[in-house]
Amino acid sequence: MEAHNEEITVEQAAKDFAAEIMRWREVRGLSKRALAQLMGFDPSYVSHMESGRTKPGEEFARLADDALNTGKAIWRRWRDYEQARTRNRPTPATPPTPHRPEQSYATGSALLVEHDAAHLTYDGRSYRLTMRRLLRNIGTEPVTRYLVRISVDRYPGDPEQSNTHYRAHPLTWEELSLTATCRGEAMRREVKHDRDAFKEVWLLFDNEHGRFPLYPGESVWIEYAYTVADDKWGNWFQRAVRLPTEHLEVQLSFPAALDPVVWGTETSMTAEAAPLRTAPVQSGDGELRRFTWITATPALHARYRLEWRFRARPERDRDQKEFR
Repeated sequence: MEAHNEEITVEQAAKDFAAEIMRWREVRGLSKRALAQLMGFDPSYVSHMESGRTKPGEEFARLADDALNTGKAIWRRWRDYEQARTRNRPTPATPPTPHRPEQSYATGSALLVEHDAAHLTYDGRSYRLTMRRLLRNIGTEPVTRYLVRISVDRYPGDPEQSNTHYRAHPLTWEELSLTATCRGEAMRREVKHDRDAFKEVWLLFDNEHGRFPLYPGESVWIEYAYTVADDKWGNWFQRAVRLPTEHLEVQLSFPAALDPVVWGTETSMTAEAAPLRTAPVQSGDGELRRFTWITATPALHARYRLEWRFRARPERDRDQKEFR
């Protein structure tokens, strides 16, 4: 959670700052290159900042906060870092330990997503997201974990209101009820980041009964699901292509009584947001209305955002949400 911890280490404060940059950049649907251009920095600088290879700086924090319109969320993270750095500054006899950014996956590992399918259902009170991915190890080392990110932003047009809302009503692991399986086995979980509106968790290819790593050349389906109440989710769902992907599909299922309408946009590393090249296909069985959108071989780092409005309930159409 985002409760202030006066004993936070410099390393953790730097990680928190990087995570905050990444969260808001993706909430705004910006690539690293696009954010760098807005701030007047070299594109590699944003990448280095998010990966932890560059230490948080005051000028960068101010410019990022303005460019991403975060209501001082990024600035507060920099202040936390600066306080930790001052408090934990080593004495002259103790040389500082060089920062070693965490490796996302083991050296020599590489993943290809052969099929990526998201199914989002809404029952009028809460959303349930089910993700199914067919992963293939195209590297030379076994893969033992898979990173999942969840980020919510109920008021993207008013970051201060959104931050205030989540400080008072933080997203919790208990309410998410996250489940994950692989090869019919439950997957253990290891939390990487736990913030009021941003979660990162490693799904581990093991459980109390044994290990089942993904070896080079193998493919395997993983499935995970979680629930978020509609006062913390809202009316948009964004997919970010982080790994090479061969097939991407999204299905949204809403109560027909809400009279939903759906549209979407696409953003890439080299282009601003534009309408999806193909429209979501609508179907239904009377009580439910489904919207399905599919694309083959999506570009790496592309972002696809589906948005909706419930015409039978317009007063609640302000809420927004993002998932990667």
